[in-house]
Amino acid sequence: MSQITIRPATPDDSALLAALIHALATFVSDECVITREAVAEHFFGPHPAAEALIGEVDGKPEGFAVFFPTFSTFLGRPSVYLEDLFVNPEARGHGLGLALLRGLAQLALERGYCRLDWAVLDWNTRAAEFYKRLGAEAIEEYNIYRMTEETLAKLVS
Repeated sequence: MSQITIRPATPDDSALLAALIHALATFVSDECVITREAVAEHFFGPHPAAEALIGEVDGKPEGFAVFFPTFSTFLGRPSVYLEDLFVNPEARGHGLGLALLRGLAQLALERGYCRLDWAVLDWNTRAAEFYKRLGAEAIEEYNIYRMTEETLAKLVS
């Protein structure tokens, strides 16, 4: 049986986290330009925008969860948003994805967060089924909207 470890990412993980994010990007066909420097700044700089958990199988980093705090105005409490959860394909089947999600759930409870939210791409049925098996519910009545940097600039000009 494999030994699974979940730990918070540290500044020393900047290059590792950037590499894992690039590995995830190959599955979603999005352009990925994140660098070690960007990870260092936005995860560990003076104003962190996100945090990460690193998942290891037998001491080898094989996955991650990137998350950040949000706030539920209706509940009046902080919550957490899971931006990405990824396990390298060759490391799947050992329970690392579940361990990462459990680690994040534990952290959320310790911090007093009222819920954990995330989005799943509509074609990623494997991930959707994984989350449903854990008790997660899809919120069908919501649509996700996005404004890019270009759109934001147009809005304020």
